[in-house]
Amino acid sequence: MTKTKNFEIVIDKARCKKCGICIHFCPKDVLAKDKDGNPEVVNKNACIQCMLCELRCPDFAIRLETEED
Repeated sequence: MTKTKNFEIVIDKARCKKCGICIHFCPKDVLAKDKDGNPEVVNKNACIQCMLCELRCPDFAIRLETEED
């Protein structure tokens, strides 16, 4: 994936088991747990689109989507 300004971090809460792996592997602290323990985007501007959150998620519950997707 080429870095782009127009992207979204999509979290599928139905698939997510709240393990926190995506939060742990994010090098820029883009994600944090919400009050229910679900990951949420708290600092999208810091995202470097490394895709570690997507690659490490064992449940395929998080992905980066761009205009091209």
